[in-house]
Parts: sequence; structure tokens; C-alpha cells
Amino acid sequence: MNRATTSATAMMAILLTLTTLASAAEPAYPHANEPIGTVRQVYDGRLYPDIQVNTFRNIDRLFPTRTVARGETVYALPVSDAPLQAFSYTVGGQTYDLYDVLSMNRVSGMVIIHNDEILFEKYLLGNDARTRWMSMSVVKSMTATLIGAAIHDGHISSIDDPIVDYLPRFVGTAYDGVTVRHLLQMSSGVAWNETYTDPASDRRRMLEAQISGQPGAVLNLMASLPRAAEPGTRWNYSTGETQLAGALVQAATGMPVADYLSEKIWSKMGMEADANWWLQSPDGLEVGGSGLSATLRDYARFGLFMLHDGVIDGERVLPEGWMATAGAPKQIGGELVDYGFMLWPMHGNSYAAEGIFGQYVFVDPDKNLVVAMWSAQPKPVGRAGLNEYRFLEALSSSFD
Repeated sequence: MNRATTSATAMMAILLTLTTLASAAEPAYPHANEPIGTVRQVYDGRLYPDIQVNTFRNIDRLFPTRTVARGETVYALPVSDAPLQAFSYTVGGQTYDLYDVLSMNRVSGMVIIHNDEILFEKYLLGNDARTRWMSMSVVKSMTATLIGAAIHDGHISSIDDPIVDYLPRFVGTAYDGVTVRHLLQMSSGVAWNETYTDPASDRRRMLEAQISGQPGAVLNLMASLPRAAEPGTRWNYSTGETQLAGALVQAATGMPVADYLSEKIWSKMGMEADANWWLQSPDGLEVGGSGLSATLRDYARFGLFMLHDGVIDGERVLPEGWMATAGAPKQIGGELVDYGFMLWPMHGNSYAAEGIFGQYVFVDPDKNLVVAMWSAQPKPVGRAGLNEYRFLEALSSSFD
């Protein structure tokens, strides 16, 4: 055997060893080969139950994605010595328990954390601890939280800065005069129809722009929208606003939104797995309002990050008091609106990041409680099963 052959053989052995090590370090995703539906079928609510579940845990196959990298150290979530026992609650004379919630709401995963310890953790519908499940609009709250981090880091000077200071392409559009605060609380005054199932709605037009994969198509749509009211005078739920929020984070920080999420939260919080985040186009901007896929425990860790007001191991990531403000109702146009900074205020001082089909990251600071819940409800609009707000309020009330 000559020297060239020996070198080639040695190199092949090294490559095989590295491949083996990589395979051992990163086991194959357990759901990778499941048949899935299309993104249009998702938003139309036209998926059979089994294909719906497959699709929800494989959403990174629907669009290009960028990795949200975890850090080297995983933050352990200790399991309580006193797990949740015999929880039940009554609504309208009917008593329900946790098993009713799991079955009637088609829950596919739930973890309940109290005083930083797991009281309950259950995976259903074929999921397990390795499953990465779709965020839907839960990621809106992450995008908004990154704006808080950018303010704390000095990348954004003030929550009341005009967004055109960072996104000059929107000078002369309906977003000229809209501030960062207006974006966060969805009070820009720019017209928007959020109806998922209406092919002519702005929400579906945005989805089609995303499906096209054309760079800039989504932001071009946002720039074309007309004004419906003066900024700060009317609340209107708009996934489009979250696209601008993501663009704002990228422009202010000078880095991809997924990388900023990794740097500020995912790596520092000790997430146990990388997440994936949809992109508007190949190697383009992240979809600010949907499309993150992550493990259940990592969603819960994000809940713990919010619970502790953005402080990780004594290091502050968010401005002090940010989460209390972000999770509280807002005065908009003379009315108190039950919406915060892309969060939904609930009972007391509690709030939730929510997504269609029954996705929740719920935080109750008064009870030191976090709940991460996945579901596969049949339709994108309306509720199936038990009212999640009633369940979460009852759960909070069960703790002293």
C-alpha cells in the first residue's frame, strides 16, 4: 500500500469516527419520517387528526429555518418530591380533573412547574421529551421579549422611538409615526384582517408571501397596508406587526433574530435542545409571529425566564420590571385592553403566551407557577374542549 493510499484510508477512518461521534451526540429526530400536511391545510383546519399531530411536530419541514442554538450547559429542571395530587375544579356545577383537560382539549404535552420544580409532566399523542412542537403565536411573545433585551442592551434607545429610525424602508408608509410601543401592543392603527380561514385576509396574504419564498415579500406587503386609525388609538390583533417586530430586532442588533434569541436567552437559560425558527425566505428574516419548534421543557424554561423577570443566574437580560409591564393590560384609545406586549393578561398578575390550536406558556408570578402546554385542537379559530383560562385560573388557585 503506497503513502497516498495509506493517507486516504486514514482520512476515511477519521471521517467515519467523526460521523459516528456526531451521530452519538445528536440522535436522529424520532418523528423525522412521518407523513405531514401542508401549511395551507394547517391554517384551513383541514388536516386529519393523525396528520395534524405529525405536522405540528415537523413544522421545520414546511419552510426554511434557522437554528436557535442551545448552550453547552443544560439547566436541570428538578422534579418535586411532592407531585401534583388530585387536582380538580368546578365550572357550572360540573367537576373536572387534570385528565379531563388532557383528553377533552387534545393536549399533546404538559409540564407544570411550581417553585422551580416539576410537579407534573406528561406527553401524549406519540410525543416524548425529544419532540419539537410548533409554537404558533407563542413565539410572538419571544419576539417582543427580544425587543426588551435590545432596549436593555442599548440597541434600541427607547420604547417610544419611531420604528422608522430602525426601519427606514417604512418612511412614507402607514407605519411612519408608529413607535416601538405601538408595535408591542398592536396599536399601530394600520389596517389588518387576521382571519386565518379567509383566503382574502391580510393574514392569508402574508402566508402566501411567505410561501412564495421571495426575499422581502412579507415586508413589502406590510409597507403596502393603509392606515385605519391614528397610532396608539385603536387595538387590532395583527400577526403582521410581529413581522415588523422581528425586522426591528434584526435591524437594531445587527444579527439574525434566532441568533439574538440564542445569545440572550436560549444558551444562557440552559435549554436542552436547539430550536428551529421559520424564515420568510431562504437565509432570510425570521417569521416574527410563528414558526418556532422547540421541546416542551424548553418552552417551560422560557416561562421560567419570564417568571424571573429576565434574570438568569443573577444577570439581568431585560429592563427591570419589564415582564410585569409586558403582561399587564394596556390603555389604548381610552379603553383598557386585555393585551400586553404580545402577551395575554389573565387573572391577578398572571399572563400567557398563546398560540392557535391550544398552545400556551402560562406564568403566574404570584404563585411562582409556570405551565407549558401543547395541544392539537381541530381548528385554528374557536376553542374545543374545556376553557383553558378557567383551568389555569383554577390551577393557580390550588396553590397557597
